[in-house]
Amino acid sequence: MEKRLLGKSGLQVSVLSFGTMTFGGEGMFGFMGKTQEDEAERLVGICLDSGINLLDTADAYSNGRSEEILGYALRNKRHEAVLATKVWGPMGKGPNDLGASRLHVVEACEASLRRLKTDYIDLYQIHAFDALTPLEETLRALDDLVSAGKVRYIGCSNYAGWQLMKALAISERYEFERYISQQIYYSLAGRDAETDLLPLGLDQGVGAIVWGPLAFGVLTGKFRRGKPDPEGARGTLAGVPGGIDRERLDTITDAMAEIAEARGATMAHVAMNYLLRKPAISTVLFGARDEAQLRDNIAAASWSMSDDELAKLDAVSAKPLPYPQWAHKSVFAARNP
Repeated sequence: MEKRLLGKSGLQVSVLSFGTMTFGGEGMFGFMGKTQEDEAERLVGICLDSGINLLDTADAYSNGRSEEILGYALRNKRHEAVLATKVWGPMGKGPNDLGASRLHVVEACEASLRRLKTDYIDLYQIHAFDALTPLEETLRALDDLVSAGKVRYIGCSNYAGWQLMKALAISERYEFERYISQQIYYSLAGRDAETDLLPLGLDQGVGAIVWGPLAFGVLTGKFRRGKPDPEGARGTLAGVPGGIDRERLDTITDAMAEIAEARGATMAHVAMNYLLRKPAISTVLFGARDEAQLRDNIAAASWSMSDDELAKLDAVSAKPLPYPQWAHKSVFAARNP
């Protein structure tokens, strides 16, 4: 499987990566999946054998169970994986049991290392912006973890453009470790990341790790024009991040279906392949609840769509640009290619 550098670093990651939110199945994550140790070990083995090396989790997934299960699955294959986890979510009932304070980041890292049964985390990510903690505090804590050998690289997730740019400026000013990646929502149903986050990533060398490429299931072909929505389907229009109206979704899936049929591929393959053609994308995350779903998703990396196919999907999924981007593209286009 193709490997790409993760941002402005020497770390190479597979273009598809495996997300383990389906591991554990506890609490609010029960609807995602309930994969336990033995099945997880088999799925992780398939990923590694196929060339997928980036495995992503978070301490908040199933209250730590996802990390525990992933640690078990990697107990004899740790050196084969780029292991990524995240910190921010509530891990207790105390006021300091969440967020990105020094206290929580350091304590959470130690706890993640224990659950993952490893001495180091390859990519440690702040799961979301913490407006109550100075970025200097968060970044210094991460820098210390790197210096201590407990973390190799750092990244962020779900930051706004200005928040990420501020973090990069602070890292440069104080010579802290800098974020090499941003984990972001991006799909044919939601292209908001193209406004600021992806241009920022290109300019500053921050690689994008994409989550939600299938828009919570609505881009898999379950929802089609003129057909009843499947009973019990996981994806619902209400669950699409940022929302989507039915006519726009139908227009997008009509075009996806044409490409899928011509390619002998699935619509899920088209959705992920589209993202892999976009600048600043280092890898696309996907999850799987069973082996069949896993192997089908892996096949998305076996082909690459043409420029014409890419342009077609760009056209049907486009939305009006916000200000000032529309001004840059029209009035001031001569200096903003």
